[in-house]
Amino acid sequence: INVPSFKYVRKWLNDNIPQDSTTCIIHNDWRFDNVILDPKHPTEVIGVLDWEMATLGDPLMDLGSALAYWVEPTDNMIFRSTRRQPTHLKGMFSRKEVVDYYLQKTGLEPQNWTFYEVFGVFRLAVIAQQIYYRYYHKQTRNPAFKDFWIVIHALHIRALKLIAQQKLQESEFAQQSLQKIQGILRR
Repeated sequence: INVPSFKYVRKWLNDNIPQDSTTCIIHNDWRFDNVILDPKHPTEVIGVLDWEMATLGDPLMDLGSALAYWVEPTDNMIFRSTRRQPTHLKGMFSRKEVVDYYLQKTGLEPQNWTFYEVFGVFRLAVIAQQIYYRYYHKQTRNPAFKDFWIVIHALHIRALKLIAQQKLQESEFAQQSLQKIQGILRR
């Protein structure tokens, strides 16, 4: 089957599991099509559907998983063409704005937000792989699943980019710190 192995992403996730996290009941499938909004106040959630995957866990796992489905206007064509939620519309928060708002409201301070974001993308890729596997082996016939291998590759690239961006930021921070230390030592 023409899908990437995600071996590097799995290893990175395993090596970067946050040590300190909060535990609570998490929905485990948090996204727009699982909430009911008040018709008179469309920014108020009045119901949450599909609790069958709920469990105890880190609340940031729910946020990371939800943002894997979050498509922004600047995302590539693959994500824009497969989106299932209205997150690309004018006035909607960006993924960064969602994270900032959530962290401000909850008071949570993740050591490594990238872990949760990469985990969400990885989780969505696993779901897409399961669907594509069933299509490939003729266990389902929905033609919408025919090109899921493309989405899986795009999710793999997105996960790798998130990891690379974090490594670049860490590298830049290390360089700046080294320059400061060298400056102090020259005095």
